[in-house]
Amino acid sequence: MYRIFIIEDDSKISAVLKRNIVKYGYEAASATQFRDIMPELAAYEPHLIMLDINLPYFDGYYWCRQIRMKSNVPIIFISARAGEMDQVMAIENGGDDYITKPIQLDLFNAKMKGVLRRVYGDYSAPTGLAASLENELHVHGLRLNLSRNELIYHTHRIQISKNEQLLAECFLQQYGRTVSREQLLGTLWDHAQFVDDNTLTVNVARLRKRLEELGLPDAITTVRGLGYKLHLDEVQEETDL
Repeated sequence: MYRIFIIEDDSKISAVLKRNIVKYGYEAASATQFRDIMPELAAYEPHLIMLDINLPYFDGYYWCRQIRMKSNVPIIFISARAGEMDQVMAIENGGDDYITKPIQLDLFNAKMKGVLRRVYGDYSAPTGLAASLENELHVHGLRLNLSRNELIYHTHRIQISKNEQLLAECFLQQYGRTVSREQLLGTLWDHAQFVDDNTLTVNVARLRKRLEELGLPDAITTVRGLGYKLHLDEVQEETDL
């Protein structure tokens, strides 16, 4: 299920957008700490961000640049500013699309679905077997499709978030070895000082849950004092008994 994060200081508009998003089967959350939105953003790990321009403390352009330093998550600006230059600035600062207020929900829904489909769905990757194989990592029957953000195990497949994909990629590349918490933090955000250990723990827990959904419980173990380890061979042996 896609997660959409709304950065809008007008509580009424935020509530309307949230209800509309949930109605279409997605998850939604709204920012509450406008002095620094990054901790909430990192904890929620959205697939799409709806970002207003006029915000307390710092405007949406500033926050878009901050987000782009750490993530390529798609961003749709929402603003009462209808000028051409505002839309140009939104794109130049890292935005993917722009919606003007008052918001027409039909247009909002179309753009939301269109961006999600382009980034994660039907239009997100080259087609064909060769393209698929070039963009996959696989160990002991578990496959990670890097183009489609998918984990695949036998006949089961699930879509995962960007952070879950980054963690899975790191575990698969380092398969058979313990991966330190510092390395995983660096994989997610490049600069570990921006994220605390609890945030990493939450992200690892989410990946564990995705693996359980595929039929791989306890695939990631905690190596006390060192980090984490992926051990699919042991899981398969237990499953085959």
